[in-house]
Amino acid sequence: MKLLMNPMLLRMALLLFISVAAFGLGLFTIRRLRQNLVPGAESLQHSPLAAEGLPVHAYHAVIQQLKQQKHELAAQHLSERRKAKASDSLSTTILASLSCGVLFLNTSGLVRQANATARKLLGFASPVGLHASDLFRTATLRPDQDGAVSEPSVEQALAPALAGKAAVRGLVVNYFTRDAENHVLEVTASPVLAEDASLLGTTLVLTDKTDLERIRHDQKTRQEMSSELALTLRHSLGTITGYAEQLASNRDPETALRLADGITRETAQLDRTIGSFLGGSRAATTVS
Repeated sequence: MKLLMNPMLLRMALLLFISVAAFGLGLFTIRRLRQNLVPGAESLQHSPLAAEGLPVHAYHAVIQQLKQQKHELAAQHLSERRKAKASDSLSTTILASLSCGVLFLNTSGLVRQANATARKLLGFASPVGLHASDLFRTATLRPDQDGAVSEPSVEQALAPALAGKAAVRGLVVNYFTRDAENHVLEVTASPVLAEDASLLGTTLVLTDKTDLERIRHDQKTRQEMSSELALTLRHSLGTITGYAEQLASNRDPETALRLADGITRETAQLDRTIGSFLGGSRAATTVS
């Protein structure tokens, strides 16, 4: 009886009872969880899921849609490439048919494209890769009507366009090719800007003014010759008129003969001058 009333023994008995009750409750809980997990596993077997938690048929539908979008993007990309190729071909054809030279320089001033006329005018089989300073190394600026030159070199004159600041127009230069041919070229430089105003490059348009300058030079020469001829004619006619007046008022045969001989010489000189002028005019017309 005293043993049963021992507090230590009672505590141990109570602790044992609680442990047995907790063990039983845990065992019951584990069994219930197993019973709940088994139907879930069976449902997974009957309806398998993808890694993302989607049904397999939905996953396949997404894959097919992505493949279709990929095919459409590839077709669109191929179409854009064909359009770009057709545009490049059209641009090349147009540039090849132009009578003026066209070059495209990148932002570093290097030639990236040049049509056939530009290659012919500059005397290069292919100027691609040349810098603007090398391209116009043998070129000099022609003075204006007042005899002044705006810039010391062609490169400095083209600097605003190469930097994307402003277009340069009406720049006339003497260009000497490697074959010692002299061309008079009018250069127009225009910067090419993107939508955000950034510089993409510079286009150069070369117009051959050689024949026009030759015609202007010939016209100026003929005008000078005409002025000189007019002075010569006036002097000769004045001399002939003086001889004729003296001849009319003189009765001395010897003096009359001398005056007539002077008129003859002056007339022959006048005939040679006019013949030389007409011959030069015909030759200039033939060359032009």
